[in-house]
Amino acid sequence: MAGHSQFKNIMHRKGRQDAAKSKVFSKLAREITVAAKSGLPDPDMNPRLRLAVQNAKAQSMPKDNIERAIKKATGGDAENYEEVRYEGYGPGGVAVIVEALTDNRNRTASNVRAAFTKAGGSLGETGSVSFMFDRVGEIVYPAKAGDADKVMEAAIEAGAEDVQSDDNGHVITCVFEDIGEVTTALEKALGEAESIKAVWRPQTGTPVDEDRAQSVLRLIAALEDDDDVQNVYANFEVDDETLAKLSAA
Repeated sequence: MAGHSQFKNIMHRKGRQDAAKSKVFSKLAREITVAAKSGLPDPDMNPRLRLAVQNAKAQSMPKDNIERAIKKATGGDAENYEEVRYEGYGPGGVAVIVEALTDNRNRTASNVRAAFTKAGGSLGETGSVSFMFDRVGEIVYPAKAGDADKVMEAAIEAGAEDVQSDDNGHVITCVFEDIGEVTTALEKALGEAESIKAVWRPQTGTPVDEDRAQSVLRLIAALEDDDDVQNVYANFEVDDETLAKLSAA
């Protein structure tokens, strides 16, 4: 699965390069507000809010923005966002999971369906592809955090399950329920992470050629451009030659 891990890194980097900071902060703020409304507005007493704040800090979101998003949850004018998960198949039979926070389910469903259709894919029922993924915690560190051995040692000490390192950085995974504890332990050893989030990790990959990979990337980009969409996951895999071409693109 090394190729898949490297490809995930490519998508992660491209996402950070292409996305406007304002859009990124807007989505982070929405997650913070929803997390704060789901429990106490105190990160120390609300695990979901603590994770949302940790990830916002890792993305360099200003402290004022974070505090404003938390306060918004306690105000009477806060929108009522609904958590929705969409599942379907993209080009080449690639399984895709889309997570959204929306105040208008019909609008979001229409936009997500249109993106799938335009890409030559199809939207399925909830549960149609999620059985092919595992829900895990993913903590990403840049290459400058340390060499592979240092990061591996820190991850083992922190209780993580796996580490995949390459020239672009380190992707550490852990049991979903342990993400808070593992993140705190890693921060002491390696400093602040580049991103911290719960993700859907594919159990197996669906091999695709360069053209199909580009089509899947366009579908992911279209979905991520929607303000309601928070995260997109896909189980596609490419060979080393295709990986090199996509890396250079």
